[in-house]
Amino acid sequence: MSDALQKTITLLLLIALGLLLRGKFKSKEQTNGIKEIILSVALPSTIFISLMKIEMDSSMIIIPLVTLVFNFLMFFSAPLAFALFGIEKNSPTGRTLMMLIPSLAPGLSCFPFIAEFLGEKSLAIAALADVGNKFFVLISLYILAMNMFLKNSQDKETKLGGKLKSLFGNMLQEPINVLIILAIVLLSVGINYSTLPFVITEIFDKTSAMMTPLVLVFIGLAVQLKEGKKRIVASILLFRAGSTMLISAGMIYVLNITDQSMILLAIVIPLSAASFWPLAHISAFNLREDAMGLPKEKRTFDMELAVLLLAFSLPFSTILILGILTTGAYFTHMSTLIIAGVVLIVLGGLPNLFSKVFVRVSKA
Repeated sequence: MSDALQKTITLLLLIALGLLLRGKFKSKEQTNGIKEIILSVALPSTIFISLMKIEMDSSMIIIPLVTLVFNFLMFFSAPLAFALFGIEKNSPTGRTLMMLIPSLAPGLSCFPFIAEFLGEKSLAIAALADVGNKFFVLISLYILAMNMFLKNSQDKETKLGGKLKSLFGNMLQEPINVLIILAIVLLSVGINYSTLPFVITEIFDKTSAMMTPLVLVFIGLAVQLKEGKKRIVASILLFRAGSTMLISAGMIYVLNITDQSMILLAIVIPLSAASFWPLAHISAFNLREDAMGLPKEKRTFDMELAVLLLAFSLPFSTILILGILTTGAYFTHMSTLIIAGVVLIVLGGLPNLFSKVFVRVSKA
């Protein structure tokens, strides 16, 4: 049995452990406690160590910019899904998907596997890439959500400047962002991980060691198997993954990326689960519409769909990313990547096609 396969089985067993422990975690607060430890302690420590062990240079500024370009490419490709699934763009469903499809949450769904399969240098690059994504989900998507809300409800009281100031403040309060900034500052003055005091490195090493096991157990605990709009959610996730692969293939070709690890990063980071931040924006405007007394069908966004898509996105992305990294160099071939992308898009469109055929046959 290959090392990659053994590692994959180990990681899957940790997810299974989370599933087995679901009965012990009976409240959402308990599960969120584990998530908070991951996002505030284990993951920031891991990213800090990875950044402090690489040689930084000015050319690395392109990494978050490339991710930001990807976010916008996914945003502009989202309406293609509406034509495929018969969704109206200016409907609660359409507006919700425009928010969620281009967003990324690599912290839980991607970083642990990058660390395990590709190493610390690749994880450091992934952390820099997420800086561009953070700007997109926190700032760009909030402006988009506000614009949709104002058009739908004719609300004139929302002040953009104050909210953006608050969002920037929240960004600087996140431990991950604080440690990324700290690492960049320390590296710029010639301090790296090996020159830090032993006590400091020991703290980071010990807290970093918790990341992968905690993330995988959390995934098992957090998996939701709710009923509801399962068909549209499954279709959208398949379309999102397929579109991501095709865009990644295009960017790999345009940027002439040849290093295997960099190619895999360009594939798996964009395949990350959808971010929580669009849901936070949606929730904020949904509360305003509660106060306005708007009926569900006239709301700007579909909260139920947003929650369901996020619930399925994490396990879906985890399995997809784990599968790709397990295969080694298989997905680094452009033809494989393009074919996989097309297949996923087709699979996403099949349920809607079958339902249309069924309706026509039943009417005949």
